Amino acid sequence: MRAFSWVECGTVAERFIGLMSGTSLDGVDGVLVEFADAEDRLSINVLGHVHRAFSPAFARELLLLNTPGANELHRAALAGNALATLCGDVVNALLESARIAPSAVTAIGAHGQTVRHCPGEFDGIGYTLQLNNPALLAERTGIDVVADFRSRDVAAGGQGAPLVPAFHRAAFGRPDETVAVLNIGGMSNLSVLATDGRTTGFDCGPGNALMDHWCAVHRGEPYDPGGVWASSGSVDPNLLRSLQSEPYFALPPPKSTGRDLFNPVWLERHLDEVARSSALSSQDVQASLAELTAWCCEQSTLRHAPQATRLLVCGGGACNTHLMRRLAVRLPWLAVETTAQHGLPVEQVEAVAFAWLARAWTQRRSGNLPAATGASGERVLGALYPAG
Repeated sequence: MRAFSWVECGTVAERFIGLMSGTSLDGVDGVLVEFADAEDRLSINVLGHVHRAFSPAFARELLLLNTPGANELHRAALAGNALATLCGDVVNALLESARIAPSAVTAIGAHGQTVRHCPGEFDGIGYTLQLNNPALLAERTGIDVVADFRSRDVAAGGQGAPLVPAFHRAAFGRPDETVAVLNIGGMSNLSVLATDGRTTGFDCGPGNALMDHWCAVHRGEPYDPGGVWASSGSVDPNLLRSLQSEPYFALPPPKSTGRDLFNPVWLERHLDEVARSSALSSQDVQASLAELTAWCCEQSTLRHAPQATRLLVCGGGACNTHLMRRLAVRLPWLAVETTAQHGLPVEQVEAVAFAWLARAWTQRRSGNLPAATGASGERVLGALYPAG
């Protein structure tokens, strides 16, 4: 697979910072990346990576903002300020560790924190909402900020997600092999990189979000390290069948989802139905939730990447040994690997993708793939907040 290395002599390298905070609500990942176009490939060199965790109170507030609540406009604005302040700390830590000035960075790609995702709903247009304050981030860092990547795709009739398939193609695509890239964050999404250059992608369904919720409620821990707790339980077939009955799984792409659908209320509804016929232990529920994630990723791969020969997994789910084992069992004909085995650590991929999208904006290149999002055409994504 592709090696990520220093740029070759004669190419022009540009530095960008990518910031990502996903539906797992664990914190912000920031990367300082050097990009260059070298012959027929993209050269990627990650110069630094910084992670800053969310405080439990801030993570709880972001989770609450996923649903309607009292004074939510005021609370959302303050949460955007807090997120931008934390992102500024990440950026400054990256600059300090690399010993470079803000002027050495072309732009920051700042995704923001998704709290509502409703494309196409209500009025036929819908919306996707990422809390952020990119103006404050530009002020705090002295670097141009590109933000609000998803709304232009929604305006063009798309889902606004997933936006990573185009980057996955640039980073992991091969002319001799169909590769599938599976990101398992709070939700899971699949990119299919065919040998002829065709690229598709969509959200499979839940990733870590339901497992993390159940672990927090019953263990007092934010997640199940390595999936050890899930592996101690047994999958309940009645619960799994109930969870699998969700109509979203049968929808054809393009499609995207989030906590608007796969949330504790959704889970409790299925648990209430199954409780009438099954006595469920907490670890059996955790095992069933892990199996649901493995199953929906398997089904997505079977239906939409039948020619794939390897599956590259990234995101926090790639660190869940039990989940990775279940994927390998369910997809025995595929080489189930991590992106770390192919040049990019699993926790850096999405942040690098948003640095890449910021670069695409500066070059006025499209960042979306209509085949993945359903938009009416390719669009330049994002809005610029100049440093000053």
